[in-house]
Amino acid sequence: MRATFCVKAHQLLSRGFIHPVRPSAAVRWRSAPSRLLCSSPPDGENKPPSILRHLTSKIKATGPIPVAEYMKEVLTNPVTGYYVRNNMLGPEGDFITSPEISQIFGELIGVWIISEWMGAGRPKQLQLVELGPGKGSLASDVLRVFSQLRSVLGEASVSLHLVEVSPALSLLQAQNLTGNRSWEADGEDGPVYRRGETEAGLPVSWYRRLDDVPTGFSIFIAHEFFDALPIHKFQRTEKGWREVLVDVDPEKSDELRFVVAPSSTLASTTLLQAEERRDHVEVCAEGGVIVQQLARRIVEDGGAALIADYGHDGAKTDTFRGFKGHQLHDVLSSPGSADLTADVDFSYLRRMAGGGVACVGPVTQRVFLKNMGIDTRMQVLLRNCSDPSTRQQLISSYDMLTNPAKMGERFHFFSLLHPSRLAKPKKPEGLKLEKKRSPAPLPVAGFTELRFA
Repeated sequence: MRATFCVKAHQLLSRGFIHPVRPSAAVRWRSAPSRLLCSSPPDGENKPPSILRHLTSKIKATGPIPVAEYMKEVLTNPVTGYYVRNNMLGPEGDFITSPEISQIFGELIGVWIISEWMGAGRPKQLQLVELGPGKGSLASDVLRVFSQLRSVLGEASVSLHLVEVSPALSLLQAQNLTGNRSWEADGEDGPVYRRGETEAGLPVSWYRRLDDVPTGFSIFIAHEFFDALPIHKFQRTEKGWREVLVDVDPEKSDELRFVVAPSSTLASTTLLQAEERRDHVEVCAEGGVIVQQLARRIVEDGGAALIADYGHDGAKTDTFRGFKGHQLHDVLSSPGSADLTADVDFSYLRRMAGGGVACVGPVTQRVFLKNMGIDTRMQVLLRNCSDPSTRQQLISSYDMLTNPAKMGERFHFFSLLHPSRLAKPKKPEGLKLEKKRSPAPLPVAGFTELRFA
């Protein structure tokens, strides 16, 4: 199925930008199988890191903990958490994301946002809300598209809202998005802990929770956000479903291991589907809660959500893994020194979103980007680029984003839409004949192949 898209978007894809690529690096992206139910190997350190000491003391005092609790402590502990202390993105970090590879990715996301804003009837307010915005690269690319298509946005009031728990990353985002035009919010600002404005005067606000973002028509973007949320792991046994827990290795008191709970836990009796056929299941309960929040806000205030992550539609089993220095890292070794992640179960997100919103996808990143016109954009950039090195970077970044063996089929796009967004035009009632039919809704960009007109 093809869909006609607006001339303005076509003009954007046909334009050249000053920096068509970001610096490339030979790195691993976060997508690979992991090992489970194994003890963590020695890390070569004489003294356990402080978060390991904290975890071992806690487990010895209260018993084995769920994997979800382990992940939450390791990643977001306010003192020693991985996301709180580290700048983990980019070639020098532990992983690299699509916006860091090529700005074309962010440009196409920007076109998608404007397309959905148009599909909603061009509301006077447009809140762009990004969950886990990394370095701010994606938001920066999107805002550049907004600037290029300012005539399309017209008099709409546009603002940027970032949900970020990491103090280190929020400072980096502020520098990249506002330069020196940001400041710590005082107590009177309530849930906002930092404010600023872009060079163009667009207001930017930072929050620690999605619930703190003001109500109003919003487009929510979550790129590689859900994969880092805590998961519960369950194993089918002869006695039924049992939760996988993290325990201290009795033979090596400064190391951790996985164990299976001897009896049912609250999570194993409430989070699993009765018809589940897999023998090992990962459930991200926190992700389900956030999707419900997104769905409620979209229904009440209008808007849409675009979730981009590596994941599956309810088929995979053990995907829990760690990354350190762009290499796979044992999830129980040196907790706090590596990123922890698990594939997103889009079938679970769809189920948790409920029937109040329309769900579209998931589709692979390759399909989404091609539907958005990445090939057209690449042709323009290559045609306007004479530098051999830059041309090679363009080709390499395109290959990384779309190659099925790389990011192309490992990452997926999934969207939540207001139910009216896909509603069919109403048919005339009675004998009265209408001269004009109600216009059909715009197709959902990215999930439908676009034809420019």
